[in-house]
Amino acid sequence: MNELASPPVLAAFVLVVAGGAALTIALLKPYAASRSNGQVDLGVFSWRQLILASTLGLYLELLLIRWISSEIRIFAYFKNFVLIACFLGFGLGCYLGRRAVSVLAFAAPLVFLAFVVEFPWPPLRYLVRVLPLLLGATSEMQIWGVSSAQPVIDLVLAAIVTLPLFALLAITFIPIGQLVGRYLEIAPRGIAAYSVNVLASLAGIALYSAVAFLSQPPIVWFALAALLAIALFWSMLRSRVIVTASMVFCLLLLATGGRDAPGPTFWSPYQKLTIAPMRLGKEIVGYQLWTNASWYQRIINLSPQFVQSHPQLFRQVPVELNAFNLAYRFAPHPRSVLILGAGMGSDAAAALRNGAERVTAVDIDPLIVDFGRELHPEHPYSSPRVHVVVDDARSFLANTQERFDVIVFAALDSHTTISTFSNIRIDNYVYTLQALQAARRLLTPDGVLILRFSIERPWIAGRLHDLVRDAMGQEPIFVEGESDVYATGGSFFVAGNRDRIAPAFRDARFASYVRAHATRTMEHVEVATDDWPYLYQRERGLPASVAAISILLLAVSLVAARRVGLTFRSLRLEFFLLGAGFMLLEAQIISRMALLFGTTWVVNSIVIATLLLLIVAANGVAAIAPRLRAEVAYVGIVIAIAAACVVPLQVFFFRSFALKAILGTLFLSLPVFFAGIVFIKRFAAAGFAAEAIGSNLLGSLAGGIAESLSLLTGLRSLLVLAAVLYVGAWSCKRLQSQ
Repeated sequence: MNELASPPVLAAFVLVVAGGAALTIALLKPYAASRSNGQVDLGVFSWRQLILASTLGLYLELLLIRWISSEIRIFAYFKNFVLIACFLGFGLGCYLGRRAVSVLAFAAPLVFLAFVVEFPWPPLRYLVRVLPLLLGATSEMQIWGVSSAQPVIDLVLAAIVTLPLFALLAITFIPIGQLVGRYLEIAPRGIAAYSVNVLASLAGIALYSAVAFLSQPPIVWFALAALLAIALFWSMLRSRVIVTASMVFCLLLLATGGRDAPGPTFWSPYQKLTIAPMRLGKEIVGYQLWTNASWYQRIINLSPQFVQSHPQLFRQVPVELNAFNLAYRFAPHPRSVLILGAGMGSDAAAALRNGAERVTAVDIDPLIVDFGRELHPEHPYSSPRVHVVVDDARSFLANTQERFDVIVFAALDSHTTISTFSNIRIDNYVYTLQALQAARRLLTPDGVLILRFSIERPWIAGRLHDLVRDAMGQEPIFVEGESDVYATGGSFFVAGNRDRIAPAFRDARFASYVRAHATRTMEHVEVATDDWPYLYQRERGLPASVAAISILLLAVSLVAARRVGLTFRSLRLEFFLLGAGFMLLEAQIISRMALLFGTTWVVNSIVIATLLLLIVAANGVAAIAPRLRAEVAYVGIVIAIAAACVVPLQVFFFRSFALKAILGTLFLSLPVFFAGIVFIKRFAAAGFAAEAIGSNLLGSLAGGIAESLSLLTGLRSLLVLAAVLYVGAWSCKRLQSQ
């Protein structure tokens, strides 16, 4: 951290902060004036333009959330901050729908962000790399590799850099919001135009999901965004030139950036992956994997032949005490093994070496599994005894009917979120009391559960210890594995059939080793549950980093709103509350669907697509039944939310996947259908005014910030808060009609 005070890094700091702030002020200035020169007028209504703007809006939103979250690592933990910026910009754009559109407001922020993320200047690269460490320097949340003696100062420095980036993200969406808001307002058929807007947004989601599925890099994402943007702004030469030039510049930066990575970089559906060989002289003896610039896992060769020919690698940590082999000292020669978080295959190779007759290897990331197939020297994924499953660990636990002698929770320490609409991380639902209880039910009578985790803080150790204890009904055995250049180490919690485990301690040397490596300090805190699944948070509450950045984001939002002439009096409170309530419903539905089907990108895409289709269905109902009163839909929202609070999700754990998918999705998504009816009825009553949808999107921004309250109150409380917001919106409607 001392490098922060060096002149080159200070220069990079000033460039990002001052440059970002100056660009923000310059881009907002035309919107603060009544008229501005050199801008593009909207002209008449165009279905083509509405479709292009709606598609580009959702596609670019997902692109920036994924890209910024991967390259500026703090947003991998607080990804909804980027989402909030998108909603802010889109909402402000809708408010400004009657003004001319500034093409520079779309193009210039993207160029600046691409420069900050990709420009190969070492001081700038260091600043971007250290930023998440500063922002996560408090002790309330676990962020990998973070420790600081001056957390408050570091948090302030990180916020100063982050705020102009947030503002520029928001400004990018103002022109798109202007186009969508204005076209919806002047459309000859308002409900039809809104339905087209939703379906085009669905097309944007489908397009981005396709490039994610194909593991394409950001240069491909931006190339597609460039095509959509050029088509959208094609009507005038000046706008076409500006957009084309800016997108080409972004593509050039993406093509030349990333050269400071330790190896080639790949993009899976979930994360940015970098893999590099481990060398002993000129010989490759393994591979290391980084995710979003954080070290994650490695491939190592522990075959007898390799160990015999490389004794120097095993002098500090003997091969039998290597973390991958250590687990099987407690359960040798198992008939069946389940590995959750199988990664690149080293756990599966260890199970085979230790006599497993059948191994089920589960990992969520298909690209990591492919690395294991291609690069692991022991080729465990090619063995007929190994069955590889690409799935979320919690989903597999809920759906399998198999029983196992050994269940290993392996490389499951998350470095990213999966949803763009909530704070849930990939592994949050894996380390809950209910998840470990589900694992216990899959153990054979003489089965053993082994949880391995990379622990950096005493309260993480205490929480995992208590999770295993409470789920298994016994005090777990704890042992700390040793690590060196060829051993990964890790902390082990072992519980299960005592008769099966006891023979391990008949070896006096091993018993002595366990006693000597069971001294870690543990702080016992609240265990994670399905309602409060925040493994990486020390206790209930809003962490200082979340609270501080949320307050600053609200301040930036208010300043930006006032600068473009938006005041509280011009805000349509009913639509604001509808937006906030819908955002909370969406976050809650995605979180609960993750329990039913897993936290995979497929599930998220399907859920969001389902919600958008329900909105289209609601539009259809409103068009077919114009006399349907909004009050009926309001009652439907409250009843559906009450049912979601009362009915446990376990009711939908059917053996038939189709039955679970249909009934579970319809039940959880039902409030959105009624909310869609309310919105379109009230939107039509407001004359499809741009201010109405602008207020709705700004309410979504507030709902995105309020979603963090689940860190204090749990996820179920978001449903209650959503119901309160919808009742508030109904009250506003009643007051307006009097």
